[in-house]
Amino acid sequence: MEEKQHIGQLFDRIAGTYDGLNHGLSFSIDRRWRRKTVKLMKPSRHVLDVAIGTADLTIEMLRRGKAEEVTGIDLSDKMMEIGAEKCEERGLQVEFLHGNAQEMEFADNSFDGVTCAFGCRNFSDLDAGLREMYRVLNPGGQVTILEFSYPSNRLVRALYDIYFTRVLPWIGRVVSRDKTAYTYLNKSVKSFCWGETFIQHLHDAGFTDEHFTTLSFGIATIYTAIKW
Repeated sequence: MEEKQHIGQLFDRIAGTYDGLNHGLSFSIDRRWRRKTVKLMKPSRHVLDVAIGTADLTIEMLRRGKAEEVTGIDLSDKMMEIGAEKCEERGLQVEFLHGNAQEMEFADNSFDGVTCAFGCRNFSDLDAGLREMYRVLNPGGQVTILEFSYPSNRLVRALYDIYFTRVLPWIGRVVSRDKTAYTYLNKSVKSFCWGETFIQHLHDAGFTDEHFTTLSFGIATIYTAIKW
């Protein structure tokens, strides 16, 4: 329980600067990543966006007609407040709920699609979170996950390490005035699994037809899988 509160509180603290820092520190590449993620989604009537945050992925999927209705859950109320404001400004009806991805209060087979952008590495138990995604997904539905990964190219990895270890945490501290948030980002990315290892976790959770697509030399990866 303490760890769940920690993640929610961490993102509550940086919610006001989160979007600006994300787009600025990634040179807006994160916008392209979300567009590519939504392109790989199956059109669905009702989608659950896990770790919805400030709703960038939700807005993109609704804008592109990949979802008719979206319910989002997150541990950070302040992130969702910003997301709700953005959706309201665009005339989008989205349900925001405070919730833990590893213990979701939804019935089995409740959603036609499940998405998660940059949230899985924050789960204290990845397998529990993926099993919950599988449980609430309708048979035939698709899970679509966008997550940071680690570049395999040595040169790209070296540059990545310099940026993520030194530059990004410093800028994040100055702008967000939070000493831990962007240091946590770097540590969480480097300690998380990616590629075939993440695919195995999806398979172990019950999913089939698993695929992954690397982005920007492996800095991020899109994973898709089906519940049959």
